[in-house]
Amino acid sequence: MDALDPIESVNTFIGTKDEGNTFPGASMPFGKAHSSPVGSHYAGYRYDDTVIRGFGHFFLSGAGCWEQGGLVPILPVTQLPASFDHKRYGAKYSHDGEIGKPGYYKVKLERDITVECTATTRAGVERYTFPSGVNATLLVNVGQANDKEPVSASSVRVVDDRTITGTVETQAFCGGRPYLTHFITRFDRPFKEFGTWGPTGSKPGQRESAGGAGLRGAWVTFEPGPVTAYTALSQVDERGTEANLEAETSGKTFDELRNDAQDAWRKELCCIEIETEDWDERAVFYTALYHVLLQPCTASDVDGRYRGFDNQVHQADGWTYYEYFSLWDTYRAHNQLLALLRTARSKDIARSILAIHEQGGWLPRWAYANQETNCMTGDPVTPFLVDLWRFGHLKGFEEQAYRALVQNVDGVPPQSSRFQGRSGNPNYLANGFVQYDKRFPKKGQDTDPHHGASATLEYALADATLAIMAEELGHKEDAERFKRRGLNHRALWDHSVTDRGFTGFPRPKLAGGAWLTPFTPQGSEGFHEGTAWQYQWLAQHDVPGLITALGGKAAAEARLDDFFAYSDLLTDPVRTVREKWVVGPYDYYNQFRYNPNNEPDLHAPWMYALIGKPEKTSVVVRAAQTLFVNGPAGVTGNDDLGTMSAWYVFSALGMYPVVPGTGEFVPHAPRFRRAVVHLENGKDIVIKAEAADVTKTQVVQRIRSGWLAKSRDRIELAELLSGTALEVDLHTLSN
Repeated sequence: MDALDPIESVNTFIGTKDEGNTFPGASMPFGKAHSSPVGSHYAGYRYDDTVIRGFGHFFLSGAGCWEQGGLVPILPVTQLPASFDHKRYGAKYSHDGEIGKPGYYKVKLERDITVECTATTRAGVERYTFPSGVNATLLVNVGQANDKEPVSASSVRVVDDRTITGTVETQAFCGGRPYLTHFITRFDRPFKEFGTWGPTGSKPGQRESAGGAGLRGAWVTFEPGPVTAYTALSQVDERGTEANLEAETSGKTFDELRNDAQDAWRKELCCIEIETEDWDERAVFYTALYHVLLQPCTASDVDGRYRGFDNQVHQADGWTYYEYFSLWDTYRAHNQLLALLRTARSKDIARSILAIHEQGGWLPRWAYANQETNCMTGDPVTPFLVDLWRFGHLKGFEEQAYRALVQNVDGVPPQSSRFQGRSGNPNYLANGFVQYDKRFPKKGQDTDPHHGASATLEYALADATLAIMAEELGHKEDAERFKRRGLNHRALWDHSVTDRGFTGFPRPKLAGGAWLTPFTPQGSEGFHEGTAWQYQWLAQHDVPGLITALGGKAAAEARLDDFFAYSDLLTDPVRTVREKWVVGPYDYYNQFRYNPNNEPDLHAPWMYALIGKPEKTSVVVRAAQTLFVNGPAGVTGNDDLGTMSAWYVFSALGMYPVVPGTGEFVPHAPRFRRAVVHLENGKDIVIKAEAADVTKTQVVQRIRSGWLAKSRDRIELAELLSGTALEVDLHTLSN
């Protein structure tokens, strides 16, 4: 394999345009804190921005909702601004000389000020270089964050001539509740002047400012020369910020910390090696892998303390507590990729989910900081945890996890609980479907009956997945019960509905069992961020039932052909995917085709393989990969905490985890001539496809390995974990 540095292969600007919502700044793998520019976009930075408002210290990568951090943004200036609103005092900048690499970001602002960013796991670090002879002033803003990220309360205190501390209370993601972050900022040399500001203006020499919503912060001025600022975060208390800062930055220069961060990223990214002579190919692949390894974020402080879902402080001894779980997205590919590549972290991720259950009483759906946002619908935590069990990452906790999952799939959290859980369960358990009811009360942004049809399909998939775990743990009666419930998706199939010449579609039902009327399979009613066309494929656990509903294998193939515009893919895949598949990142409805911008049908290309047409899976996947390019608009849709990137990594390697809980990967044409996946157990997965050529339409002719010397339509997890060499013979189709 080549010896190219994977750090140089990453372009952190990929996804910073067209609602990819990634951030270009510095981080550590799975880090709590970051250092990245804040612009006018709710995700932080957008490549089209002309102004940077500051360099914030917490971000999510690729999320699609408002309230995404940007906490404690610091901006260098040469004089105090007339207004302390960062929308007015932001600095213009240039992309010339701008650098975005793992662990390092650099940009030049107006007035010839250069900013460099790096990070430790729990601290963001910047070096500010001013023109010669110019006093250096830094604005530390605690009253504002990313655009559309409300700050409901904040405080700032100038402790001494090197240190500022404070708190920021911000709104949690997608309409969650406020949560509190503590911070400390320490400078590498003393400042000579300082002041604070509040809603009434600036007060030179004043050490403190605190209160509710409104402009608030501190400014410090240094003698001429570079200044390095170290900002550590903690959700526990001020002592946590001090311990984090001391443990991770004490005695280290900016350059030393940057080298540490890049060494950490180099070690992480080296878990996969690829063979390609195309620089853009390398950049797309390693940037996707980089985005996968950003989240979930470390939550526990260096002393192991963290704030739990009961709002109490808990201790993680000998393990790391993680937070920010976008489960509706990540259960589909991101979770499995981490489970394969990062065993130790995945075990701690599983333990973190169980800690949420212990302290909050229920399992999460979209957990942000130390609270459940109740964002999205269905039951993603079940396939998420069952897959972690399948990978062996719940050893010692199997029964605890199983009990929590049974509580989740069989019950509904009480009204007093912040968790909403499977709110459609009463009707689902009694009648086999979640009713469509837009008036159903909700605890957050979403609730399942508002999207009853898709929730039914999600519940059924979760039940079928849990049946696998129940069977292997010896809970036979539960297994049979969950298997039966796994077929509930069939209850929504209406054989009287016709669209585009195809008959039979999943259709929402009302509480009494009547069909929703009027109804169109291309409409928004009853399905969450998708249509009946896209959700009809969310029955990968029951392919025989789906084939029967579709009218047989030939009918299923014909419908998939229409769904993907397959004949057009064969003649012009690049144009077809962009003109016939792709819609805006939030245009989920009025669609009858594959939507690669969103999660509900991410697995659909492999439905061809599941019905016995694997060659068509390879054609569709190769076409979809053309949407990932080496540029700011290089991610399709929101990256959703690494989900789309994980989809790309799996697709480029030539296998995908289509059916949760099975430990089976469905193969397709790999993108590279050779790839090596280095597992933490010391074993390697070697994937060879010597004829691979991404300029051509290729399909799998045969897969061979020492494990099973015959062609296969599945690759088993046991084979991968034991180390294997897969030789993939490819056949090129003539267009």
